[in-house]
Amino acid sequence: MDFVPQLNCAPLSNRNGTIFNMQFESAIKRSWHNLSGSSISDNIKVKFLGDEYMVYFKLRQVLSLPNNIPVEDHRTVLILHYLSQKITGLPVVSGEYLSFNGLSSINSFADVFKKRATDVILKRYGDNIFNIFSVLHNLPAKKANRADAAIVIEAFEGVPILIELWEADEEFGPEANILFDKTITKIFCVEDIVVLAEVVARAVSCMNADEIYG
Repeated sequence: MDFVPQLNCAPLSNRNGTIFNMQFESAIKRSWHNLSGSSISDNIKVKFLGDEYMVYFKLRQVLSLPNNIPVEDHRTVLILHYLSQKITGLPVVSGEYLSFNGLSSINSFADVFKKRATDVILKRYGDNIFNIFSVLHNLPAKKANRADAAIVIEAFEGVPILIELWEADEEFGPEANILFDKTITKIFCVEDIVVLAEVVARAVSCMNADEIYG
């Protein structure tokens, strides 16, 4: 499936597998501008990975509840892009999951996705893949009857993400895969999907950036 990037997507650099600043400020400004043309003017709550965020339209701020803490730019971009689609109508979840390569023909992002998402999960759970079930207690997730161990996480309402793990055997080491409902490309662009996968991988792995990349 070919994907035409949305104009308000944050640019993504994949040099050395690193996600840079990506001009988040510009992406955020465009997102607020797009939302200003919508019919919604009141503040709106959005759930992301089980946490609540308040979107303040007049103040043009996204704050984490309940303490009204400012949200990192990359999360703000994801929340605003999600909200833009939710206002016009989210696609019905199909139940058909595709890999990142199945979603995008932009091969240059594949290495970034692997390093920032798939490898993070493998680093955390490769020695014992069944430990991933521990996240069911603190994330909006459920077991899935796939692979050797698998869970489905509801990143946003209507945005399920499937994580599959396979144990090592005599021939191969452990493997991990992250899959998305095929409708995700109607909500997020490819760059957003890479960032979303990284955020989910960190949450599932209970690791911060220093632990992952340090």
